[in-house]
Amino acid sequence: MHEIITLQFGQRSNYLATHFWNAQESYFTYSGDEPSPVDHDIHFRQGIGADGSETFTPRTLIYDLKGGFGSLRKINALYEKQEEQDLLKGLWDGNVVVQKQASIEQNEYQKSLDEGLPPPALSTETIRYWSDFNRVFYHPKSIVQLNDFELNSRLVPFEKWDVGEELFSNLDKEHDLLDRDLRPFAEECDQLQALQIVTTVDDAWGGFAAKYIDRLRDDFGKTSIWVWAVEDGTKGQREKQVLRSVNAAHSIHEVSQQASLYVPISDPPAHIPPYVTLDRRSEWHNSAILSLALESMTLPSRLNPVDGKRCMLNEFEAALNTNGNQKIAKLQCSIIDPETSPWRHAPSGDPATRDRRLPTSRQYIANTTDRLERDGKELPYAGLPALDIDLFPRGNESYGNNVKRAHLFGQVESFRGDHEHSEPQEEEEDGFARKRRRIDGLPIIEKLVFSGFVLGECTAMIVILVYFLCMLSEGISSD
Repeated sequence: MHEIITLQFGQRSNYLATHFWNAQESYFTYSGDEPSPVDHDIHFRQGIGADGSETFTPRTLIYDLKGGFGSLRKINALYEKQEEQDLLKGLWDGNVVVQKQASIEQNEYQKSLDEGLPPPALSTETIRYWSDFNRVFYHPKSIVQLNDFELNSRLVPFEKWDVGEELFSNLDKEHDLLDRDLRPFAEECDQLQALQIVTTVDDAWGGFAAKYIDRLRDDFGKTSIWVWAVEDGTKGQREKQVLRSVNAAHSIHEVSQQASLYVPISDPPAHIPPYVTLDRRSEWHNSAILSLALESMTLPSRLNPVDGKRCMLNEFEAALNTNGNQKIAKLQCSIIDPETSPWRHAPSGDPATRDRRLPTSRQYIANTTDRLERDGKELPYAGLPALDIDLFPRGNESYGNNVKRAHLFGQVESFRGDHEHSEPQEEEEDGFARKRRRIDGLPIIEKLVFSGFVLGECTAMIVILVYFLCMLSEGISSD
């Protein structure tokens, strides 16, 4: 079935992944007359609940610190059992006093979901944890709380890269984390396609993830491992900024060597277009933008096969990693006004009714046409930012002025929305043509077009650039 297992490390990563799982839940259809275009077996697993009924839960492992799960319970309604009485009775016949920490109360949104009622609208004030807007049930084995550290602790902060590395080593010696946590999910897979890891890399979770991925590569030597490396894009105290930069540099050096693809992501993005209303203080808002790009970019890997052919993540890698040693990618996305889309099913509506904050497709095409080559010569990086949401971390704002050092090796574009692609399909390049483009130093481009999804007209693009690690190193040295 070409399954993908997801691993989530840390609070910010779990915000991002929760948006991702909510999007997957929205693709389910419950009528035989309306088949889903998504193969849910890729990211979901079948199981048996406590009452013997079938369950369908995400193939994921969620790691977070003590207090980081909010009101989410490890044993949910699908697996809930009658509490056993006299559990602690044994040789001791005396009284037993149980001290239990007060649980975090559910918000009204979660209460309404549990009661089967229409949930109220969410707001930044009602979102305290990522579990407050979660819409799916997880298997109890997916919930892994690390009790050695507490969320947002000032006494023992979980910030330094070495602390996360040490935590993994200690836990792995005691429990063998891969056998305890990952192995049960991996053994359920018929043909594992990839491991998808969402983690913060500019704090202690970077060290934890690096050690974890090192173990993964030992056990899953040929399996694709994609790492979505989330970095804090907000400005803070100088000491904090330096620590984040050091952690991020350490992570990109250690993790990118073991990963099949390493994608740094700024949370929130450095620049937001005017048509996006965003509260930068809300992690719920910030992670929604990241999820839009991540979900759109990887969507082809979970679509049902067309003419017996399925798009795989390793095909993305082949287009991006053209020379065998380019594993660091840049993620960008943009939203096009669907009323002006040239691929729209129905004619465009009244121009007066459209949202004028959104760029029109004509503006988008004008920005993207010939942005890679002009007069047979490759354009510098200055011609590439046609997509107006750039998710690459900008640790050093001055690097954008040095465009001569940029070079595009490979590019994958995906277009999604309620449209019908009517443009003539370009013939797929044969092996000789692709090899010639590599020799000439020209980019290898793959385009994916799909329609019928409700998240809006969206374009997501990944490009490979050689200066990621170089620029990041310069940013740290200048501090």
